[in-house]
This record gives sequence, structure tokens and C-alpha cells, in this order.
Amino acid sequence: MRTESGHDLRHHGDAEVRDDGGSLVDLAVNVRADTPPVWLREHIAASLGGLAAYPDGRTARAAVAARHGLPVERVLLTAGAAEAFVLLARALKVRRPVVVHPQFTEPEAALRDAGHAVGRVLLREEDGFRLDPAAVPEDADLVVIGNPTNPTSVLHAADAIAGLARPGRVLVVDEAFMDAVPGESEALAGRVDVPGLVVLRSLTKTWGLAGLRIGYVLAAPETVEDLQRAQPLWPVSTPALAAAEACVGPRALAEAAHAAHRIAADRAHLLAGLARFAPAGLRVAGPARGPFVLVRVEGASAIRRRLRDLGYAVRRGDTFPGLDEKWLRLAVRDRSTTDGFLRALRRALTD
Repeated sequence: MRTESGHDLRHHGDAEVRDDGGSLVDLAVNVRADTPPVWLREHIAASLGGLAAYPDGRTARAAVAARHGLPVERVLLTAGAAEAFVLLARALKVRRPVVVHPQFTEPEAALRDAGHAVGRVLLREEDGFRLDPAAVPEDADLVVIGNPTNPTSVLHAADAIAGLARPGRVLVVDEAFMDAVPGESEALAGRVDVPGLVVLRSLTKTWGLAGLRIGYVLAAPETVEDLQRAQPLWPVSTPALAAAEACVGPRALAEAAHAAHRIAADRAHLLAGLARFAPAGLRVAGPARGPFVLVRVEGASAIRRRLRDLGYAVRRGDTFPGLDEKWLRLAVRDRSTTDGFLRALRRALTD
């Protein structure tokens, strides 16, 4: 889907590794490497014996509610966070939706598909892509923002986002990558004191379940009811429900917390390596707090093609409103993978 500004809102990182990109080292997709873990695969596999029955999401829904200290009436399970954006676009009666960019483009695409005229708030590179609450129109009755934001990796202050709440406004916060932030600092999930707050979470990134499609919405009961009415019957499969229950349990939360600290260390290693290319004009947006970083460099399109020839896939940035062809997004990987990528990047910058 190309908009009048020329951005392809339906281009995502997986396009970089489809077809002839299947053999590339993947720094384009933000799913944690080496996942799902064996214990989670075995847990999901054990659910397959129940496929003859229709899915029953009550246990998984209760588990998600308990994980965030909320009543079950505030939880809606979805087929990934992407489904939640479609439900919001179709179910909510809004007049002036606004999306804060650069960010994940699916919310705007879903709103446009549902017939909405979408306003954009473009955060500025010179401000480090940090949220400027004053830039959000007062009459916006739906505001969508990511935290930490894909692709900028910026972690906005929870108080700044909560300050966007207004009477009659729905405030949607995409926290798909929040569990990759140590301590989940600046999270709004579980808050009930922010009027109109809708928090979206995905279990596909940290746990490597993009092919299974599982996420959830946290919102006021009346909003959950509106969204649920827009869902088809049995929207989440039995294996996905099994995964949801497992991924919010104590073992999984401890593993995710450990992974978040490891990602932070691996990101620091990547950033230190990228800093060596500053004389070549490469700049990193930041400070980066997600499991990916955004870089700006002249000739990024050609560099991306050279990296493919050298065996590495990275995400083009020009499909994100607010960015252009000079931007690339890089997923954080383990140190060995990063070192190989940095060697390839040096060649791509000098060839």
C-alpha cells in the first residue's frame, strides 16, 4: 500500500528474507534469534492433541490478566498485534486518528483500509525522534504511538505518553518490544489510571512465534467488548493459546528478563562497532533501547544491496513515514553474528 507520500506501508522486514533472501544472515526481522526455545516448542506441540475441539481462550486470557495484575475483562487475545490494529480501525468510531511516526506502519495501513483519513505526527531526527507531545493535535480522538518505537529504537517516557490522554481520546500504545527492555521501564501495560489507554503486546518477537500469530490487547472493558465484537469466532488457535499461557508464566518471564539484559549487552557491542564508521558518515539514531538500531548513511540503498551480495539482509528505512532512502534498520544479534556483519559493512562502505 503506497500512500500519497510514496511510502509502502505494507513493506515489512520479512520481505528482505523471502525467496532468494532465505539464505542470508537475517538482520532485517526483529524476531529474537534461536527461538522458540525447546521447552516452548514442546509445550505447543503437546497442545496438538486437542485440535479437534474448538479453541477455548479462557485459561490463556486469565493468565495474561494475572501477568499484568488486571481483571480478565481488560484483556483481549488476538492473532498477533497486527490483528489488533485492524480491530481498532474497524470497531472504534473515531473522526481524527493520528499516528506518531516514524513507527510500525501497520496501524496506519489498517486505518486507511477501514476508510479513515489518517493524520501524521512526524518526529524529527534532530530531536532524536523523541516524542513532542505538543505536536499531537488537540482534537485527535485516536493517537497511536510505539514504545519502544520501531524502527527508531527510542524509548519514550511513560509519563510523556500518558500525558497524551484526553477525555474522548483513545490512546493506543504499541508495546510489542517492551519485554526486550530490561525491567520493562516506561511500560504502561497494567495501568488503569490513564483514560482511554489501549496497550498492545506481541508474543511473537521475544519468543520467535511470528508464524503462530499471538498477541493481546489491554484496555477498558467496554473497549475490549467493542473489539471482541469485530473479531471472528475462535480468532486464536489452540496452539497459540497454549503459547500465550506459557509465555506469561513465571519461567518465561524470568527467561525474557534474562534475554532483555543479553540484548542490551549485544546492542552495546553493535553500537560500539557502528561507531567506528562515523568517519564514513554513518550515524545511529538514539539512544537505542530496543532490539534493533536505526542508522543513517549516504547511499544506503546501494549499501543494502552490497550487504545482500555479502550474505546479510538489513531492513530498508524509506518505507517508514518520516524517513527516506538514507536509513537502514539493523536487528541486534549475538556478538559473533554482529562481528561478521560489521566486517561485511566495512566492505560495503568501501567497495
